[in-house]
Amino acid sequence: GYRLLGEHTASSGYGLTFVETADSRVARWSIRAAQGSQHLYYSASFLVAPGEPRAEIPPPPLRQDRLWQSPFDTAAEAVLTRAYQRSADPYTLASELIRELTGPTQGENARLLLTQYDLTELLVRMLNQAGVPARQISGLMLEDGRRRQNLTTWLQVYKGDEWAIFDPASGRQGKPERLLLWHAGDAPVLQVEGGRRSTVSFAMIRQLQSASESIAQRPADASLLGLSIHSLPLEEQSLFRTILLIPIGALIVVMLRILVGIKTSGTFMPVLIALAFIQTTLLTGLIGFLLVVMTGLVIRNYLSHLNLLLVARVSAVIITVIAIISVFSVVSYRFGLNAGLTITFFPMIILSWTIERMSILWEEEGPREVLIQGGGSLLTAVIAYLAMTNPWIRHITFNFLGVQFILMALILLLGNYTGYRLLELRRFKPMVRR
Repeated sequence: GYRLLGEHTASSGYGLTFVETADSRVARWSIRAAQGSQHLYYSASFLVAPGEPRAEIPPPPLRQDRLWQSPFDTAAEAVLTRAYQRSADPYTLASELIRELTGPTQGENARLLLTQYDLTELLVRMLNQAGVPARQISGLMLEDGRRRQNLTTWLQVYKGDEWAIFDPASGRQGKPERLLLWHAGDAPVLQVEGGRRSTVSFAMIRQLQSASESIAQRPADASLLGLSIHSLPLEEQSLFRTILLIPIGALIVVMLRILVGIKTSGTFMPVLIALAFIQTTLLTGLIGFLLVVMTGLVIRNYLSHLNLLLVARVSAVIITVIAIISVFSVVSYRFGLNAGLTITFFPMIILSWTIERMSILWEEEGPREVLIQGGGSLLTAVIAYLAMTNPWIRHITFNFLGVQFILMALILLLGNYTGYRLLELRRFKPMVRR
């Protein structure tokens, strides 16, 4: 389902060779001496190609040399016998084995085996014992903008010259649409000699290209690519994709404050809240923001009776906000609401200053002004979120850096506006009637 367009590495001082084997391709970095933490980057570009033919991978050899220790041999034989009786071919045998080991009918034999063996490894051993070629494979579930991702484990089962992929957790057969197969076999993905505490992680980013760019990949483009954001590692590219959206939010804040006259709590606090909404989704972010701010206002009201200095009071509010977010995250997780865990993406310092400003505003201007500025901030943040999550805007701001200068020019033009705001026109409505 994918076609490799190109690849490059960033590993200063290291030698690099690609080793081709019968069914795999290995990158081998080498260096005589290295001190401290080392970072090696490998980047590959894949084209989504649904019509791409599947690779002809020969079946792995049957591993009959794996001996079971007692009492696991008896348990494995019992589970395999039950699954074999309800199957008709290698594919249905794999499905029945997964059901025996993970389904609601899981027995004591299955639980015993899972205490000793990993699920996918156990499935491969039992299928080989039944004479079915199978092996463990690893893949990446592609999702735009994801960072520090790990490989997921899948089961590959052969029936003659054909093969099929099974999800070992659910038993579902078939390759998911966004699964990129990466590694096959029992060997580790990363092997390090002469080093320690080695880790490997994956980042991914989706880019839109014209057909001519995808096919050509001209060498002339490589020199230009080296001076662009696209030459950075994917993790940094994903970070810049978010950073380059901030001017869009700033333009919306300037328009709403200067032309419309909406009041906000802080100048660019709505932009930061909109960035948090991108991570949490809009509904979860709104609920989390309101819960944290309302709870923080109650606690801030108590702190006002202690007559603390400003620095100490704001520091106490920061600690309080961290505690509130921690409690909400734990409670939401206990109730099975995993979406509640994403409120940790809120900028805690900004939330603390928002609570502090709203509390002072409550004491000086009253609750009405707090609702006006708080509501204006949320309205501005929602509008900025809708603009910053638009796929066309995200594509243009990331791939055409000159747009940043256009946004700056618009902001400079709006900065010279001295006319009436839309909300101020209500004051002159009686004069129009006369």
